Amino acid sequence: MTRARNARPLCSILALSLSLALGAAVPVQAQDTPPAPLAAPANDAESALRRLYDAEWAWRQQEFVREKVEGRWQAGDRLPSVTAEDWARRADYWQRTLEALDAIPLDALGAEERINAAVFRASVEALHNGAVWRTYEAPFNSDTFFWGGLNPRQPYQTEADWRRFIGRLADVPRYFDEQIANMEAGLSRGWSVPRSSVEGRDKTIEPYTLTDAGNPFLATLDRIPASIPEPVRTQLREEGRRAVLERAVPAYAKLLTFMREQYLPRARTTTAARDLPDGEAFYRTQIREFVTLDMSAREIHDLGLAEVERISAEMRETMARAGFQGSFEQFLEFLRTDPQFYAKTPHELLANAAWIAKKVDGELKHVLGTLPRYRFTILPVPDDLAPIYTSGRGGLESCLFNTYDLPSRPLYNLPALVVHECAPGHSLQAALALEAPARPDFRQQTYFSGYGEGWGLYTEWLGTSMGIYQTPYEEFGRLTFEMWRAARLVIDTGLHAYGWTRQQAIDYLAGHTALAHQDIVNEVDRYIAWPGQALAYYIGYKTILELRAEAERELGAGFDQRPFHDTLLNLGSVPLPVLESELRAFIAAQKAAQGTGG
Repeated sequence: MTRARNARPLCSILALSLSLALGAAVPVQAQDTPPAPLAAPANDAESALRRLYDAEWAWRQQEFVREKVEGRWQAGDRLPSVTAEDWARRADYWQRTLEALDAIPLDALGAEERINAAVFRASVEALHNGAVWRTYEAPFNSDTFFWGGLNPRQPYQTEADWRRFIGRLADVPRYFDEQIANMEAGLSRGWSVPRSSVEGRDKTIEPYTLTDAGNPFLATLDRIPASIPEPVRTQLREEGRRAVLERAVPAYAKLLTFMREQYLPRARTTTAARDLPDGEAFYRTQIREFVTLDMSAREIHDLGLAEVERISAEMRETMARAGFQGSFEQFLEFLRTDPQFYAKTPHELLANAAWIAKKVDGELKHVLGTLPRYRFTILPVPDDLAPIYTSGRGGLESCLFNTYDLPSRPLYNLPALVVHECAPGHSLQAALALEAPARPDFRQQTYFSGYGEGWGLYTEWLGTSMGIYQTPYEEFGRLTFEMWRAARLVIDTGLHAYGWTRQQAIDYLAGHTALAHQDIVNEVDRYIAWPGQALAYYIGYKTILELRAEAERELGAGFDQRPFHDTLLNLGSVPLPVLESELRAFIAAQKAAQGTGG
């Protein structure tokens, strides 16, 4: 998920955008040269638009306590205020911003500013909708939590970064109290995370209540690098320990009690978004937010059923190429249980992932015309998250792979997972975004799931021409991942619009993919707790695939995938209608150049 570490939300664009941006990010060094300045506005309409989005962005950073350090936005020295009053005030501000945007004549804007306007509108509409729906009253989901993401994955490198981190630790009690008040309000009106999708998630709080090295915060403070000289290093460690033991630990203990004694017993027992207050209308807004296209639940459900049928046929053909003699169900059981398909140690799994990523490096010159300088590392999912986390996630500084419960992590799925999460998928995509041409700050920090996850799934398909899948089992793993995303269209709409039960969704995914049971349960719980987000992957992928097919038809032998991909990635994250119009403009320009012999 291409997120440059301040991602779009996992439960709502509001509440969980905070948990992902509040300190887990590792600050990276500024680029060697400062980015080129933006071109001057061409007219009054462009000037008005620029004033509007610059003002909103500056206001948003202040609201969420973010600072620009060495050219990058990162979390400040305290946590943001998340009271109901603050969210009401923000909703009013975003409403007035949208009204001001409506007053700007879009037909007077140049090409780049039209893209800026479309991205700005979609992102502000999502922020406004989240505040109006009060999604902050359910500020976590099945695998991402406001109490998580506060600890860095790797140690900070500067004293200033450590001091900001310690300031945030000291602010945890106030921040948690505001979140608890919001959750109480949500429980009172029937707006909560479904109980079935968050059972056991309270265990992720436990490590942070410890007062020894088992506390992840204390372990992090013990890793202050020697590049920070004494006595500053010792001072930081001592100040940090006091903040953890005197401020953070009691706050986590209070939160754990609340979750166990109040929230989980009172959380709703229904699973559908339509069962929330005015839930059918809410689900429609979530489809619009994540898909960025005007599609109904019925259109999406039917598309999913058709794609599941198509991919099923391909999976059976691949099973035949593997020489398996039994039924499809027996083949799935074979894949889930035969020891040849599973790593024996965490190191073996990570080493395989690293080897695949390096193999991809050798093919990238055939895929892209522009390669980023920034490099990611490969890390295991942190222990406190691993039991309820997905198999892998990629971002700017790292690609995470889950080494918990190795019998649930088949190696035949790993090639597809690496190309999706690392390269040419999310980590590479985030690096290119970091080094992109000059564009407004909000463009660098905005994420649309249809674009980002569509690219990630598209790169899995692209791996077939890159020589990444070397056995029928690995190709079946790729098809399993494609099926997984197509089945999401059926499952998400089934759960939230058509009355499916949790077990019905689990059985559907288990019957169509070779995913391990652990992954299937975690995924279904994520769809339950995060309505609409699962729809973005396949629809974004299908959009990109169809645009590529259009380019191949129009350009014939003159089609070159490298400039096609460069054009797509150079846009940065955009709504799917913008992606469609820009890639069609690319096709038209290429065709015109062919016609003139250029």
